[in-house]
Amino acid sequence: MPAFLTDDWFANVEKLTNEAGDLNLPPSLANLALNLVVTGTEGTTELALDSGKIVKGSSANAKTTLNLDADTLRKVFLEFDMAAAMQAFMTGKIKVQGDMSQLMALQTAKPSQEQKDLFKKVLEQTA
Repeated sequence: MPAFLTDDWFANVEKLTNEAGDLNLPPSLANLALNLVVTGTEGTTELALDSGKIVKGSSANAKTTLNLDADTLRKVFLEFDMAAAMQAFMTGKIKVQGDMSQLMALQTAKPSQEQKDLFKKVLEQTA
């Protein structure tokens, strides 16, 4: 099981994403791109949530960047814990740069069952 946010983890996420096929996303998620700058014990990692998929590096399509720690990223984006997201935002664990409306779209968007299944597999295969 690859460690969270390592190169092996990103390779596994890409493999699982390709296997998942069409994520059947609602337009609010299909058209959303967010850059994420994650701090952790191994330094800083850049990734993006682009069209419902986790990708390594930044997305040129993103108008918003979130700065957060690895634990918060795991809770919010892999476990879909919106209460943790709100708490992290209110306590300054999530810092937002850019277009806040993108973040609001994410808050109200409902992930498809296909996306939930993909992220569940990613979480199950994350050390």
